[in-house]
Amino acid sequence: MFTFPFRCIKITPNLVKIGQFVEMSNDLIVMDNSIVTSAYNLSVNEQRLILCALKQMPKGMSVAPDTPFYITRDDFIELGADPNVVAREIRTATRELMKKSLFVRTNEGVVQFQWLRQVLRYDRNAEQKLREKYPNPSDYDKYMNALRMYNLIDALPTHKADDNIVARIIFSPEIMPLLSDLKASFTQFLAQDVAEFSSIYTYRIYPLLRQYLNKDTGKGWTQIDFDDLRYMLMLLDKYPATKDLRVNVIDVAIKEINEKSPLKAQYELIKKGRKFVAVKFTFELKEKAKKTKENKIRDPNTVDMLAPIKMTDKQRQTFASKLAELRELGDYAPIGMSMKEYAKKIENDLLDPQKAEFYRPYLAKVGFTIK
Repeated sequence: MFTFPFRCIKITPNLVKIGQFVEMSNDLIVMDNSIVTSAYNLSVNEQRLILCALKQMPKGMSVAPDTPFYITRDDFIELGADPNVVAREIRTATRELMKKSLFVRTNEGVVQFQWLRQVLRYDRNAEQKLREKYPNPSDYDKYMNALRMYNLIDALPTHKADDNIVARIIFSPEIMPLLSDLKASFTQFLAQDVAEFSSIYTYRIYPLLRQYLNKDTGKGWTQIDFDDLRYMLMLLDKYPATKDLRVNVIDVAIKEINEKSPLKAQYELIKKGRKFVAVKFTFELKEKAKKTKENKIRDPNTVDMLAPIKMTDKQRQTFASKLAELRELGDYAPIGMSMKEYAKKIENDLLDPQKAEFYRPYLAKVGFTIK
């Protein structure tokens, strides 16, 4: 049983390296693992709305709780929305998402909080309407105050004044720590991976699989109890029979994942006595995705912003070799391990949030300045 911030769902995973950043991308979605396994029920368009915002989230840095995120027609269409009704779908999704909650299990109980704190649905004609309402110079203050209420003037960059933008959202302050400045226990995937999904269950199960995908092998597996899966998907009394759960949820999600994502997945039902109690997923990157991943190797001279100690890959390799040669660390080398192998072990340890802290004082001794 893994324990992540704010959650206590029983999931049996394969052991994977946690806290490693794949590559910087404007398409990258990053979220805390507790969101992946929490309980919520969102429509496909509400999922798209959140993904549009997460694409804009700065990676590897803190984000102010009141940071606005802009939802555009183009972004929504890229995630599979119908171009003919995209503006209406965005407005409907923002309206409905304001009503939705996220439920996270803790040792003390279930914590509930809202996804969004504020939504602005842009009215392109708002300024003209206000000018007509307050035509006289003496009404200027009233006009400006009303304009501010529309949120049409604030500290926004000029390029935000764009007809392509349909809405602006601000996440609730409780959820922001689970979306920004993540150093460990996070899940990441590309928005384009899920752009063709049409099932709400695929949107939930795909991140669960990505959470346990081994970065080095491109393979992974995880097992989740049916009770926890039903909790995650907020099925309540829906699909109480295993057959119905399999046909309407698991089969649908696995079929879409195999047809429309970079993963190839399969599953088996796990029995306890005479009763099926869990599902085990096994999955791997498709060959095409593996080749794409190999072609997108991160620049070794680019700082890894999500690593616990921020350094480039080249620096990590160099200073890991220096640490391996330190007399003080000699006793920590596993018996029979060569110096080269020990340096590689330290290099991997520097990507682990807990293990990296051990090396922090020694890095200063070998000349690395920690910022």
